[in-house]
Amino acid sequence: MDDDLFSSRPEDPLASLARQDLDPLSQHELDERIAALEAEIARVRAHSEAVAKHRSAADALFKR
Repeated sequence: MDDDLFSSRPEDPLASLARQDLDPLSQHELDERIAALEAEIARVRAHSEAVAKHRSAADALFKR
């Protein structure tokens, strides 16, 4: 029996993305994918910076 079939955790989207075959994609589709990934990187970096600022403020408040 396939345990993944009944797994309660969804598959990691990054792992799925890394396994995707790029051969069938055209140059235009590859450029669009790169743009989408760069936008996602920018979004994650902005969120990471906000989390770091929040953590820094909390540390200062509780004098860690």
